[in-house]
Amino acid sequence: MARTASLSGFPEWLPEERLVELHVLDTLRRVFELHGFASIETRAVETVGQLLRKGEIDKEVYGLSRLQEDEGEAKGKGDHHALALHFDLTVPFARYVVENAGYLSFPFRRYQIQKVWRGERPQEGRAREFTQADIDVVGDGELPFRYDVEIALVIAEALSALPIPDFRLRINNRKLAEGFYRGIGLEDTAGVLRSIDKLEKIGPAKVAELLKAELGATDEQAQKALQLAGIRTEDTSFVAQVRALGVSNDLLEEGLNELEQVIDAAVQRAPGKVLADLSIARGLDYYTGTVVETVLVGHEQLGSICSGGRYDALASKGNRKFPGVGLSIGVTRLVSRILSQDLAKASRSVPTAVLVALTHDDSWGAAQDVAAQLRSRGIPTEVAAKAEKFGKQIKFADRRGIPYVWFTDDDGTHQVKDIRSGEQVVAAPETWMPPAEDLAVQVATADAVAGAVNA
Repeated sequence: MARTASLSGFPEWLPEERLVELHVLDTLRRVFELHGFASIETRAVETVGQLLRKGEIDKEVYGLSRLQEDEGEAKGKGDHHALALHFDLTVPFARYVVENAGYLSFPFRRYQIQKVWRGERPQEGRAREFTQADIDVVGDGELPFRYDVEIALVIAEALSALPIPDFRLRINNRKLAEGFYRGIGLEDTAGVLRSIDKLEKIGPAKVAELLKAELGATDEQAQKALQLAGIRTEDTSFVAQVRALGVSNDLLEEGLNELEQVIDAAVQRAPGKVLADLSIARGLDYYTGTVVETVLVGHEQLGSICSGGRYDALASKGNRKFPGVGLSIGVTRLVSRILSQDLAKASRSVPTAVLVALTHDDSWGAAQDVAAQLRSRGIPTEVAAKAEKFGKQIKFADRRGIPYVWFTDDDGTHQVKDIRSGEQVVAAPETWMPPAEDLAVQVATADAVAGAVNA
C-alpha cells in the first residue's frame, strides 16, 4: 500500500484491492436493502449557495468551471449560483427531497453510495476524492424519534458484516448538549459545540481557553462544559451522571430522554457496539438532535469511519418541513485502513475461476464453446490466447490467481485441474461446478484467507 500516488488525495486501487472495496460496497448495499432502503443517486454538482447554506466549510469545497467560460457565467465560489462538487451526500439529498417531494412516499428511506470531493490535506483516512455510503430516513412535517434508534441499529448490523476490527458507535444528542450549555449560562451553543468538537485534537486545557477567550465563559462554566464532555457510558447510567452535575433545562431533559432511548435499544440489540459519549458534537451546523461518530477499536487515530445524526431543518419547501436522520460510512477511509493494515484480503486478484487451456491454436473455437457453457451457469471463465505448453498456461493461471485450468483432449474428453492441490478429474462442461467458495472471489480477514490457502 506504499505506492506513490500520481495525484495526492485521489486514491486508485489495484484490482485485488478494488475487489475488497467492492465486497464492502456489496455488503453495505445488501444490508441496507434488507432493511427496506431504496437506492438513489444525485448529481455530482450543486450550486455554491446550496452547499454552503448550512455550515461554512467553503475552504474545502471544490468549485467547478470550464477552462474557458462564456461571458456572464458565474466565476467562482463568491457567486452562489456558481457550481461546485458536493462535499457530502446529506446536503444534496435534502435538495433532492425538496425537488421530488411530490413523487416520494414518506417516511422516505434511502441509501446512496457515491463519490464526494473535499479539499482536505491528504493523509491516510483523508482523501480529496472518496466514496461515502449513506442511509437516511426523511419525514414530511414530522419524523418519529424511533427512526433515530433504527438508523443506529442498521449501521451496527452493516458494520458487523464487514471484515473489520471491532467498532464503537459513539452517540450524543445536540439537545442534551445545547440545553446543558444554556443551563450554565452559555447562550452561544453553536460556538461551544465547535470548541468541544476540537477536544480530541487539542485537549481539555486548550478547549477551556477557547471557551473563555472566544465565548466569554467563566472558569466554572468552562469546567462544567468539560465535565459534561467527559461522560462516557456503555449503558444508560449517563443520565444519572448528567443530573449529578446539577444543571436544569427543559431542552436538556428532552435530549437526555432521546439519548436514553437510543442507548437502551442498542444495549439490547447491538450489545457492546454503542457508547454514550457526551463529547461528540459534529462540526456541521445542521444537526439538531442525535449525533454519532464511529471508531474502530485499536484504530482510533484514524478518526470516525461513520458519522451523522438528526437534522430537522435542513430541507424545507415553504412551510413544509422534511426532518431527517441519517448516517454516512466513509467507505474509502475504511478500505484504506483494511488494505494498509492487511486486515482483509481477496482470495484471488481476478474474478476468473477457470482458464480454458488450448491444446493447439485450432482449438480456440471449441475452447470458447466450453467457456460459454461454463459462463452460462455462472462460472467466471477465460480462454487462453495461445496454445503454449501446458506448463506455461498453468503458470499463467497461477500468476493471476485463477484456481482451475480446463483441458480438452483430442478425443473430446474434458478434464479440470485444481492447480493449488494438483488434483485433476474428468469433467463435463454442462455439469461441472467448482466448490461454492471458489465460484466467486471471497473477501475475508487476512487470517481466514491464509488458513483457507494452507488447508
